Amino acid sequence: MKIGKIKFVTIAMACSFGLLACDKPHNAENAGKEIDRSAEKAGNKMDQASDKLSEQAGKTGVVLEDSAITAKVKAAILGEPGLKSLDINVDTVNGVVTLAGKVESQANSDKANQIAGAVAEIKQVRNQLEIR
Repeated sequence: MKIGKIKFVTIAMACSFGLLACDKPHNAENAGKEIDRSAEKAGNKMDQASDKLSEQAGKTGVVLEDSAITAKVKAAILGEPGLKSLDINVDTVNGVVTLAGKVESQANSDKANQIAGAVAEIKQVRNQLEIR
């Protein structure tokens, strides 16, 4: 919707410049060239804006996907008897899960790592859990 408004304003401005230039004798050709340049600049700006929107949308999708992975890993760890899940922090960036915090044994660290690794969408697990 914003891009539609930008197009309208740009076209209106280009036409205004053209009409102003036509008031002067022998400037119709220059006005036409100016309108062409303005339209080209507007097109370039719209392309850049569209590219930025697409890029931001892609980043937003990654963030949402990472949040979903984090929630799945936390839920799986929470459901595991014997793990103190409140002592385990889970963070996900670009599909890579990082486990941090403290656990009571190497077996619990390994179990948390295994649980996180079982979530289908993740690319890698970084186990930074400390043994108390």
